[in-house]
Amino acid sequence: MEREAALEPALIEPPRRRALDDGPAVLVVNTRSRSGREAFEQARAALADRGVPLVECHALSRTERLEHVLERMAELGARRILVGGGDGTLSCVVAKLLGRDVTLGVLPLGTGNDFARSLGIPADVEAACDVIANGYTARVDVGLANGRPFLNAASLGLATAIAKRLTKRLKQRAGKLAYPVAAAAEVKDLQHFHVRIQADSEELELDALQLVVGNGRYHGAGNVVSPDAQLDDRRLHVYAITAPSAANGREGTGLGHLQDVATLARVALSLRSGDHEDHPAVTSLRAARLYVEADPVQEVNADGELIGHTPMRFEVAPAALRVYAPAPS
Repeated sequence: MEREAALEPALIEPPRRRALDDGPAVLVVNTRSRSGREAFEQARAALADRGVPLVECHALSRTERLEHVLERMAELGARRILVGGGDGTLSCVVAKLLGRDVTLGVLPLGTGNDFARSLGIPADVEAACDVIANGYTARVDVGLANGRPFLNAASLGLATAIAKRLTKRLKQRAGKLAYPVAAAAEVKDLQHFHVRIQADSEELELDALQLVVGNGRYHGAGNVVSPDAQLDDRRLHVYAITAPSAANGREGTGLGHLQDVATLARVALSLRSGDHEDHPAVTSLRAARLYVEADPVQEVNADGELIGHTPMRFEVAPAALRVYAPAPS
């Protein structure tokens, strides 16, 4: 049996500083992220003050342009790609960096910032620049959904409906309240779906209101996927919120809908602390690979972006990304 390569210390172990020269750095900021436009000049000045030499700086508003710049910079030999934006921006960036000798620097400028939260990177631009300047790096896993990279979590059901409602305008106007505002609007149309999951050697079927497949610890602007989840544990952490209306035969009725909504509300109260795994309506598991089918077919959201429909295969690319992380205390 082929031995697995040893992991570079990351989040289970304290990150360490690389011995090699960090190399040229490029700053790319998504000005469509919630605070991107205001943060661009601040980040450029803060990095310069900390002695981080920037060979190029880009303030971009179009995803296609962002992808083009990243490809060109990586091909030209940029060793550090410093990105300001939200989780959707970072997920897009990772797709262009996998397999390259590049370190990602994160300036969390979005609404959720769950990848930065999983790493312990502060939301303040100056403090995030300190993390980059200090130079400590971590090797973290990347999730794959039908081959598409994601950093935080992919989801089906209510979380996907919320993601569709989270327009740029709502994020700009409501800020961190955008998620609960969108959730409240979706609850009235709540419907469960039947899901079949093959996880490594385990199989299960259930009627779910929401299914979340996590690579990192957080999703949905600070909700916990699992209190045990780490970005370098080589596992996907999964939880499903089951529908009580399906279990007691009340699906499609007003009382059944109220039961489902009440269950979601109770689970939601425990998601911030990670205590949701103790709720009787929550099923959780861990696996390196998953295959998910749903009836009816469900849209799949990953890191806030719609990426396709079920059936979908999920897996882990272990230690696939090098990223600046807070230095060990």
